[in-house]
Amino acid sequence: MTSTIGLRLKQLGIDLPEPTAAAAKYVPWVQTGNLIFTSGQLPLKDGVLTATGLLGQDMDIAAGQDAARLCAINVLAQLREALGDLDRVQRVVKITVFVAATPGFREHHLVANGASELLATAFGDKGEHSRSAVGVSGLPLNAPVEVEAVIEFD
Repeated sequence: MTSTIGLRLKQLGIDLPEPTAAAAKYVPWVQTGNLIFTSGQLPLKDGVLTATGLLGQDMDIAAGQDAARLCAINVLAQLREALGDLDRVQRVVKITVFVAATPGFREHHLVANGASELLATAFGDKGEHSRSAVGVSGLPLNAPVEVEAVIEFD
């Protein structure tokens, strides 16, 4: 049986990838009580970064939003691995979006919308979340965006 969230993702043209393995000394997700904390997810597709560089220098806001969206898709892949069924998600509690950008870049919040909009579309009201959008000087592998999430489940 396909989950409601799985069907919604298919309608959006999204096939969740296999979750990415940890690239260093950490685990991709941790459960405590009824919360899942994901490690930061990069804009990887088939194990390859789809974008690199800094916002405000190497890419524009729309490309950054696309990268953030892909990060959110990878968060969902980790959640499916953790929960077995995305319909178990009761609430996307919070996401943190790290945006690698030039010192003068001021639109981190707009880049983060790429992840936020996907989660809200996928989960409806349960996908509305709190968020931090943080500008950084660089991210692993020269990724432009990284997204981590806290999810409540049943």
